[in-house]
Amino acid sequence: MIRRILFFLVLISFTLLHLLPLFRGLDTPQAMEQAQIGREIARGNGAVTKCIRPLAYYEAEKANDGAVAFTGFKDTYHAPLNPLILGAVLKLVGADKEGAWPMGKNEYIYPLDRVIALVSTLFFLMSIGVTYLLVGRIFDAKIAGVTAVLMVLCDLFWKYSQSGLPQMLVMLLFTCGLYFTYRAVEDSEEGKMPFAPALIGAAFFVLMVLAHWITAWIFIGYLIFAAVAFKPRGVVALSALAMLVAAVIFPLMRANDFSGQPFGTGFYVLYNGLASGTESTVMRNHDLESAPLSLDGLLLKILSTTLIQASDIVPFLGGILAAPIFFIALLHPFKRPSIANFRWGIVLMWLFGALGMAVFGIDRKEGLNPNQVHLIFAPVMAAYGLAFISILWSRLEVINEVPFLRNAHYFAVVILSSAPMVLSMPNLVKIGLAFRERGVPQWPPYLPSVLNDKIPKLLEPEPQEDEVEKIVVSDQPWAVAWYADRLSLWLPNTKRGFEQLEERASSLGTPFAGILVSPSSSGAEPAPVVRARYGEFSSLVFNGLVIDITAPGVGRAGFQIFDRDPKLTEIYRRYPYLEPLQGTDILFYGERAVKPAAESK
Repeated sequence: MIRRILFFLVLISFTLLHLLPLFRGLDTPQAMEQAQIGREIARGNGAVTKCIRPLAYYEAEKANDGAVAFTGFKDTYHAPLNPLILGAVLKLVGADKEGAWPMGKNEYIYPLDRVIALVSTLFFLMSIGVTYLLVGRIFDAKIAGVTAVLMVLCDLFWKYSQSGLPQMLVMLLFTCGLYFTYRAVEDSEEGKMPFAPALIGAAFFVLMVLAHWITAWIFIGYLIFAAVAFKPRGVVALSALAMLVAAVIFPLMRANDFSGQPFGTGFYVLYNGLASGTESTVMRNHDLESAPLSLDGLLLKILSTTLIQASDIVPFLGGILAAPIFFIALLHPFKRPSIANFRWGIVLMWLFGALGMAVFGIDRKEGLNPNQVHLIFAPVMAAYGLAFISILWSRLEVINEVPFLRNAHYFAVVILSSAPMVLSMPNLVKIGLAFRERGVPQWPPYLPSVLNDKIPKLLEPEPQEDEVEKIVVSDQPWAVAWYADRLSLWLPNTKRGFEQLEERASSLGTPFAGILVSPSSSGAEPAPVVRARYGEFSSLVFNGLVIDITAPGVGRAGFQIFDRDPKLTEIYRRYPYLEPLQGTDILFYGERAVKPAAESK
C-alpha cells in the first residue's frame, strides 16, 4: 500500500509539473493543425482546416474541376479520431466561441495549449494503468509495477504527452488491443474459442488506425498473427479486416471526393526525403503537372531509414534500457505457451510498423517526429526484457546467497533509464518556476502572444470596407490558424504558385492580406539549406536577418533586400508595408499601412 501511495504521489507530481511550470506550449505543426481542426469540429463546421497546403489546394481543384473555396476547406491529411476527440473537449470547455480563452496581457502560453496537452496526458496516464493490467496478466505484479515506473520516468513519453500529437492516444488504444489479444491467446491455448477477446482487441486496433494512419502497417502485422494464431485459421483475421474496412471507408470516400484519391494529401508524405526533398517542399508544391513528384530513390530512402531505426532503436523506445532486450528474449523458451506465442505477435506488429516508418520517413533530428510509433511498443517490450533479465539474474549463485540483491536488477534498470529525465528536471523546474506567471514559450519559432494578439488586428477591415475573410500567407500557417484563428496558406515553392493562388483567392472573395515570415523558415536550417528550400523567396525569408545585421544602431532599421529583388518586384509592390511583430524575427508584409494605436482607436 505504501509503495502504491508513493507511486501515485510521484505520478500526480510529474503530471502537475509537466502541465504547469514545465509546459512550454505546443511545438509541432501536426499538433497545432489537429487542434484547430478540432476547434472547427466543435463549431459544427466539420473536419475543415484553416491551414491550407498548396498541394492540397491543387488536389482539390483538380478533383472538383474548378475553383474551391478557401473557407471550409476539408482536411484530408490527418486521421480523424484525435481531432474528433479534441473537438468534443474544446466544445465542452467553451472554446468553440470566437475569442474564447483569450491570452492575458503578460501571458506567453496559449491557454488552450494546456487543454490539448491535458487530453494527451490523460491518455498517457490511462495507458500506464492498462499496461499494468496487461503486464500483470502476462507475468506478475512485480514486473508490471516496474514497467509502470519506467513509463512514469520516461522523458520521451512526457514530451509526447505535452506535444498534443496523437501518440498517447495511439499508445492507449494499442495497449488495450494487446490486452484483449493476449486474452485471446490464452483462450486459444486452453482450447477455448478466442473470437470475443480477439475481435475486441481488433476493434481497439481499428480505432488506433483512425487515430494515426501510419498504424495501418501495425494492423497488417496483427492480421497475419491472428490468421496464424487463432483457429479456425483466417476467421478472426478476415473479421478484423472487415471491421477496418467498415471504419475507414467513410474517411477514404470523403478524401477521394475532395482530393481525387482515397489517401488524401497525407499520401504525399511518402515523397518526404526523396530527391533531397522534404515534406515542406512537397506540400508547398502548387502544381504537380509542372513539377511532378518522382519515386526515384524510394528503395534507397527505405534502406537508409531502416538503418536509422536500427541504430537509434534505444532512443526511439524512450531510452528504456529493458525494451531492446525484448529482441534477445525472443531466443528464450518461455515455459508458458501464451507468453511465448504472444511475443511473435508483438514482433510482427513492430516489424510492419517499422516498415511503415521506413517508407513514410522518420528523422532522428526531429525530436518529436509525428510518424514515430516505436514508443508505443516500449512498455510491453520492456516487460519482456525485464522478465528475461530476471530469469538470468535469478540463476546467479550470489543472488541466492544474498537475498537483498534479488531486486537489484530492477533498481539498476530504473535508475539508468530515468537518468536523463531526473538529471535535467531540477534545472527545467527552476526555469519554469522563474517564469511561472508568463510561461516560457517554444520560441523560436512560435510566439503565441504575438499571433493571437496582432494578427487579428492587422486583418481588421477599414471602416469603408466590407468585412471579408482574408488569408495570411506564412511559413508557419498551422500556428496562424491555431493561435490567430485565421485562414493561412503555406508559402508556395515558387513565385508562379504564389501568384496563381493569390489570383484564385481574390476571385473567391478571400484575398491575401499579407505575408508572415518567422524563424520557421529563416532559422530552421543553415543558410544554404534555407536558400535551396525557399528558392525565389530567399530574399523574403532572409530580409529580417539583413535588416538586423545592417542596422546602424539600436532602435534603427537597416536596409532591406526584399524590395531590391527583381524576381519579387511585383509581389513587393502589392505587399510593401513592413510591420515588425517581434523585432526582425517575425515580420508581416501587408497590403496597407498599419495605423498607429492612438489613431486606430
